[in-house]
Amino acid sequence: MQPGSLCLTDRATASLCPGPSGRWRRVLSWGAFLATVLFVPGCTKPPSPSSLPPPVVLIAEVTASNVPVVIEYIGQLDSPQNVEVRARVEAFVEKILFTEGATVNQGDPLYLLDTKPFLERLEAAKGGLAEARAALNKYEKDVARLRPLAEKRAIPQQDLDNAIASVDVGRANVQTAEARLKSSELDLSYCDVRAPASGRIGAKEVSVGELVGKGQPTLLATISQLDPIWFYGSISEVDYLRGLEVERRFGLRFIDVPLTLILADGSEHAEPGKWVFADRAVDTTTGTLRARAVFPNPGGALRPGMFGRVRMVLRIDRPSLLVPQRAVQELQGKHFVWVVDDAKTAMQRPVKAGVRFGSAWVIDEGLKAGERIIVEGAQKARQGAPVQPMTAEEMAQAAAARQAGAQKPVAKE
Repeated sequence: MQPGSLCLTDRATASLCPGPSGRWRRVLSWGAFLATVLFVPGCTKPPSPSSLPPPVVLIAEVTASNVPVVIEYIGQLDSPQNVEVRARVEAFVEKILFTEGATVNQGDPLYLLDTKPFLERLEAAKGGLAEARAALNKYEKDVARLRPLAEKRAIPQQDLDNAIASVDVGRANVQTAEARLKSSELDLSYCDVRAPASGRIGAKEVSVGELVGKGQPTLLATISQLDPIWFYGSISEVDYLRGLEVERRFGLRFIDVPLTLILADGSEHAEPGKWVFADRAVDTTTGTLRARAVFPNPGGALRPGMFGRVRMVLRIDRPSLLVPQRAVQELQGKHFVWVVDDAKTAMQRPVKAGVRFGSAWVIDEGLKAGERIIVEGAQKARQGAPVQPMTAEEMAQAAAARQAGAQKPVAKE
């Protein structure tokens, strides 16, 4: 037999062994190939789940510590009093007497409007008043002259009655003329526009020569009171209810807790503030309650419209269980954590979360100090299934060991 030929040594099949180029050799070769293709995949089975190693999870131990609870709310600053200065008469602007952005006091002159039409009306009102008073004087003299004659029946009684009625009409005319004079004087005074309140004035809304007050009061400028200044924040309905629970359990009053204002650049306002107002109802569109805090602003550095955060530190003289916020899962308003027991088995447990402390939750119910919870890798845990718990230090050591093994040079043969 030539080398490389495929031949069956069994005597019963010896006749099936042709030469190297025979038909039976090709048949047997294809049969061996098909057997290899069909047999190998059939014998390879995927590993069962029970044979997989437990997933590695990062755990942390629940600790109890007497720490202050810090609560923060985002909001916006506003002035307690934003006064709009408007034109109260129709006139042209003659002068602008203030500096934009400066601090003004109540009564400081701001604008001077054209007074010539109002001076003319004032003189006309004075003339009308003088005329009414002269007519009244005549009517009174007529009554004084006719009364004795009427008593002697020298004149009809009707003449005296008419004279007395003329006096009443004259007095009414005098009152009307006096009112017109006061109105003219008031309109003239409106040409001298002065600051109705003290504060920081904004930009001018009109220019010299512009007609103001035609048809409606024209906005001239806005003055904002800056000391003190208000902070408006929105408190969620859940936080509001939790706050009531904290007040009840620990005997606190949020209105007595000093507030710290944190500005947009992270700096803190030097003056502490306090809560002074909470709205009567929760906004149904946002589910939040609007609250207001007040802060002293002696230097006027804080301006209306600035964004910031208020920080409230609750000093609770009672050990609290702190859990990393990423370890707490929330589903339909309920909170859960994964607990690892001594047998390295993961169990999901419902808890009652309280207020936040930085990046941690204060757990009121459901956990005990010393228990181990899953911080990372909870998505790989299954109820009642084993896990491989590792602390942050153990994971760091394992990562360092892997890196050292990867960098170790391979010996050459």
